Amino acid sequence: MEHHPSQTKNSAPNDKLIQNIISQLLDIQEKENWLDENFKKKIGSVGADNVFERPLPELHSVAELISHVLVWRLESIRKLKGLDANLTVDSPENWRTNDQLKEMGWVNLQTEFYKSTYTLIELLSDKDDSFLEKKYRDGYSFKYLIEGLIHHDLYHLGQLGITIKFLKL
Repeated sequence: MEHHPSQTKNSAPNDKLIQNIISQLLDIQEKENWLDENFKKKIGSVGADNVFERPLPELHSVAELISHVLVWRLESIRKLKGLDANLTVDSPENWRTNDQLKEMGWVNLQTEFYKSTYTLIELLSDKDDSFLEKKYRDGYSFKYLIEGLIHHDLYHLGQLGITIKFLKL
């Protein structure tokens, strides 16, 4: 089992929200949760030969969905680090093509995807709940950022399930 910063940190009374966020990030990626779904389970259910395939022209491929979630996680990491972050819905990296993703390679994409969760956890694990109320840009709090990221992950986890069901037909 991989080491996660949140598993060794002594919880303080003023970090309950942070610890809950860390738990949610891990649950969505690889743990059991009430959805009975997570990214590792979903991604593990599809063969590497199918990840760049769109089962219908209107549906994104598994690789496209994972890449899209990853770029928004990386954008959030930049914001948490206080770096410039300028990704928009119109940025070309927001939805890379399957040809671009094939060049990156499925193994590399998966590795970066899973690593992004651990980076988020590492950045949050030494913070207390007051950090969540701090503003990062345009008056938005880090709580708003992280909660939005979790919602975004869950939304695309559902899309991933639909894509995989169509791939298996």
